[in-house]
Amino acid sequence: MPAPSPSLPPITVSIVSHGQLALIRPLLEQLDRFSGASTAKVVLTLNIPEPDVLAGQEWRFPVERIDNAQPKGFGANHNQAFQHCETPWFLVLNPDIRFDGDVLAPLIAQAAPDAGLLTPRILEPGKSTPEQHREIITPLEIVTRRKPGYERPAVPAWIPGLFMLFRSDAYRQIGGFDERFFMYGEDFDICARTQLAGWKLQVGEDLLARHEAQRASRSSKKHLYWHVTSLLKVWTSGAFWRFRRLKASIR
Repeated sequence: MPAPSPSLPPITVSIVSHGQLALIRPLLEQLDRFSGASTAKVVLTLNIPEPDVLAGQEWRFPVERIDNAQPKGFGANHNQAFQHCETPWFLVLNPDIRFDGDVLAPLIAQAAPDAGLLTPRILEPGKSTPEQHREIITPLEIVTRRKPGYERPAVPAWIPGLFMLFRSDAYRQIGGFDERFFMYGEDFDICARTQLAGWKLQVGEDLLARHEAQRASRSSKKHLYWHVTSLLKVWTSGAFWRFRRLKASIR
């Protein structure tokens, strides 16, 4: 990979559309308005054919488009996009994330030298406070996480794949997402493998992004099936058990 130019903005953004270009348009506008100076380019993957509602639009950064001949899974799409990344940071971003100010430059400014994966706090619709930090996914954790008295970790064990700002060296070292996962589970898995490789997961506690949530798994039997089968893949993976032992050893 060619060495990045010193004057090149530091972040390549990867966004995948599943017929969501209308949803992505305001996100690109917000990236341009608030974080244009940090954005080298956006790699926009169209996972399925759709009308080009972005035609004729211009932003401060180029938008490099990939049209998939066949739909790919979440991880495969972002791994494909990473092949177009020549910057020190690689941002995996959901189409329904929204910004009210610049989050990217402050996140990078806060990054510790061993931080391999960064995220701001995420505010879900109808909530007045950000989403709480998450513990390692286990059947017990899923059952108890919403009950009174559940103890949240001070530092998350993992973050959802809504907003994942990777140091490119870390992403490259671990080989990106595990493509055996299709739509769910790969976010926990890559967080675990990033930390097992010696990188830290760092949260910008004073920074906020909004999630206009599209919770298909709660209403679609197909998405629920993908969710459950992905959890089973997580719990039978070597990375899950190694990460669980690692977390237990530092408590």
